[in-house]
Amino acid sequence: MDLFGYANQKQQYRPLAERMRPARLEDFQGQEKLVGRNSVLRKAIDHDQLLSLILYGPPGTGKTTLAKILANETKKEFHRLNAVTSGVKDIREVVKQAKATQQFDGIGTILFIDEIHRFNKAQQDALLPYVENGTLVLIGATTENPYFEVNKALISRSIVLECAPLNDDAIRSVIKRAVEDKENGYGNLSLVLHEDALDYMVQVANGDARVALNLLEMGVMLSDVDGDETVISLGLLADASRKKPVRYEKNGDFHYDVISAFIKSIRGSDPNAALYWLALMIEAGEDPKFIARRLMISASEDVGNADPQAIQVAVSVAQGVERIGMPEGRILLAQATTYLASAPKSNASYLGINRALQTVQNEKIGSVPEHLRDSTARSMKAGHQGEFGPVYQYPHDYDNHYVKQQYLPDGLKDRSFYEPTDQGYEGKMKAHLGALHQDD
Repeated sequence: MDLFGYANQKQQYRPLAERMRPARLEDFQGQEKLVGRNSVLRKAIDHDQLLSLILYGPPGTGKTTLAKILANETKKEFHRLNAVTSGVKDIREVVKQAKATQQFDGIGTILFIDEIHRFNKAQQDALLPYVENGTLVLIGATTENPYFEVNKALISRSIVLECAPLNDDAIRSVIKRAVEDKENGYGNLSLVLHEDALDYMVQVANGDARVALNLLEMGVMLSDVDGDETVISLGLLADASRKKPVRYEKNGDFHYDVISAFIKSIRGSDPNAALYWLALMIEAGEDPKFIARRLMISASEDVGNADPQAIQVAVSVAQGVERIGMPEGRILLAQATTYLASAPKSNASYLGINRALQTVQNEKIGSVPEHLRDSTARSMKAGHQGEFGPVYQYPHDYDNHYVKQQYLPDGLKDRSFYEPTDQGYEGKMKAHLGALHQDD
């Protein structure tokens, strides 16, 4: 019997990812914070008081699996709808069945709605009375931020839990379990999975267990037969997925080298090199939120006030990437990357705060000048302004909205921390400050 025949006879045509879906909480991988011993879910299960939930996170992180496990653990009826193909009529049918099950059998009902963000407002509102009166325990799954996509009324009646991408160890464990499982996996085959092929699966999966299992299944179907052994090699997987293996270990030196090269290319005003390193990270499955965070830092550290709009671009891109996800998010990341790399550069603000921090850490802390102290407290103590020292001069009452007065403590009154450059908009700021202080 060949491998296809074996799979057809033994596994009844079900995809490996479906066959390997864990049925017990103990076998559920990668979401320890959600299902750990002291977690809200564990306590709810132990007391049989499961509340409605909104589970959100990327694909392949176990949202559907967790919903089924919760139904099993709490001995409730389980109904599943997909928001793409279902509507209010389907909700009413589930409600009808749930009421009958509760009345005649004393059993509650879990309604799992996949992609709940695709329900419109009317459809989501149709759930409210049945969630509120306990007819249904709703478990909604979404890849989108529910605070943007799900009605506030439904959010307020649910607990929102985030399913994070599985870490590399969890993905590795999922793959090995499928290789060894004799009932649902490939434990009855003499399967040899090369270590570099396993590493490649983990890398390509990028936190998605379904992707990892699909790749393993494809590898088995296309595997080389060496005697009695079924062999899955890196070359076979790369050819099968038509994807060039990218050497990129998220916790290794190369990971840090690449992000360093990316930021240094931006700092060095080389948009072409910055795009290359960005492309490598995207292709290797780097977390786009990590890239976006580094772009925001670079916008202030390397561009700063030479182009104050840079931080606005970086923050907007970070928010956009979180909202729309990948692969479209690559376009936003590319925009921020090329903008920052092409912008005039200044690290004056970065150097300025470091100088100020060093002063605070290493020198005596100076007193706040009398005229800068809280005016309300001063007035209550003095009875009138000016009794305890110089009167604060309100800059907006003077020409150019500026008046010379001391702002630093006495021992630091002539100290300079921020030294603006001549670059971009910061050059205009430097000229403005110079004109104001020319007589100081």
